[in-house]
Amino acid sequence: MMLLPARFPRPLAGAFAAALLLAGCAHKDKKPIMADLAASKVTQIGVNAYLWRASLDTVSFMPLVQADSNGGVIVTDWYANPSTPTERMKLTITILDQDLRADAIRVAASREISQNGQWIEAPVAAQTVQKLEDIILERARDLRRGAVSG
Repeated sequence: MMLLPARFPRPLAGAFAAALLLAGCAHKDKKPIMADLAASKVTQIGVNAYLWRASLDTVSFMPLVQADSNGGVIVTDWYANPSTPTERMKLTITILDQDLRADAIRVAASREISQNGQWIEAPVAAQTVQKLEDIILERARDLRRGAVSG
């Protein structure tokens, strides 16, 4: 398990994910490197590398508390959008499979609102979690397409 500092800059997140993607490229195999990168099942880090990188990219604006690439868990700290400072969100993203599939990603969100100086738990709309999962999946598919054509 790897703990990241509260402010993990976006360029470092991308570089970290790219380094993990390329970690297995030194092996001698009959398959070309491009086929390895384009495969829907990239497992050098314990989970699908496209879903992992897409997840980090998607939450790069939020401070990270935990990023465990072997277990496939990303936990953010509380984040308040500057335009709505009385509301904050916290996410846990879990990658459940080594394949790039729609059911291989799960997002859990917590939301709090500030009332009289105290944070109070508030409901999260189901479509919010679904939208985040869709964004991550679309980004992962884009990364895979880029590896195929790149």
